[in-house]
Amino acid sequence: MSETKTIGILTSGGDAPGMNAAIRSVARTALNLGYKVMGIKRGYHGLLKGEIEELTSRMVSDTLQRGGTFLQTARSKSFATDEGVTKAVEILKIFGIDALVVIGGDGSLKGARDIANKGFPVIGIPGTIDNDIGCSEYTIGFDTAMNTAMEAIDKIRDTASSHERCSVVEVMGRNAGHIALNLGLANGAETVIIPEMPYDMDDIKRTIISGRNRGKKHYIIILSEGVGGGQALCKDIEEATGVESRASILGYIQRGGSPTTRDRVIASQMGYHAVKLLEAGSYNRVVAMKDSKIVDYEINEALDMKKGVDEDILELIRTLSI
Repeated sequence: MSETKTIGILTSGGDAPGMNAAIRSVARTALNLGYKVMGIKRGYHGLLKGEIEELTSRMVSDTLQRGGTFLQTARSKSFATDEGVTKAVEILKIFGIDALVVIGGDGSLKGARDIANKGFPVIGIPGTIDNDIGCSEYTIGFDTAMNTAMEAIDKIRDTASSHERCSVVEVMGRNAGHIALNLGLANGAETVIIPEMPYDMDDIKRTIISGRNRGKKHYIIILSEGVGGGQALCKDIEEATGVESRASILGYIQRGGSPTTRDRVIASQMGYHAVKLLEAGSYNRVVAMKDSKIVDYEINEALDMKKGVDEDILELIRTLSI
């Protein structure tokens, strides 16, 4: 066993389905290896306030299937300062925590890097529905969010067909278009609008008019929140094509719900891998997925990596939307 004796766990930033599965995996793997485990409530905000309690195997029971995070999460302005990070490290030491596992998105992992730069051991696990962590081809929560949104868009399509409408559906993803792109293919959208790729408004209008002339009864446009402007887009489409258009914002429904099998499995694998890194004395790493395998990277290297969208999917959507 490494010098680490007590492991702290926190979830930070936006919640994601599968976070509880990751917490459970970290806790039970650590307990099986003889570590003490401390749960930190409300992310970095709770860490600064000392909201920390010991976790037992029983305390993480019946959490695998639950959405959200039972450790809860919150934003922290204080932690964004150098003084806040220094205080966080001091509190970790006061509670006898030797290493910290952080589960969250880009901002959360940058916070973990800040703690690491103060000389405190950390391991990061990517948990965000946006799938926008550059070092990992997959992040916890992505699959559940897409399935939730897919079902909602299927229902919106029913109404669009009944009224011969164009439906513009805004989905989450911050400044990344991964959710929108995959939903465009899964839901048979005519067009997908994402931050990473330019779009031609005239081309969208031509697609709708061409479809109407061929007898189409409904039209679906998937819009990433990083672009926004769904209401204005609908007005423009309706004025140009005469097709009644409505905007729907799916919002936080995409973050909730019981995690899918994929999210439960990957969260469990990543949590296990995180603890095995600590056991081996390998600190300041981010757990990731590459070529469907669980891997890890040095934290600075991991956060410097960039991820683009798969442009082949966009071309496939265009091909199949006739």
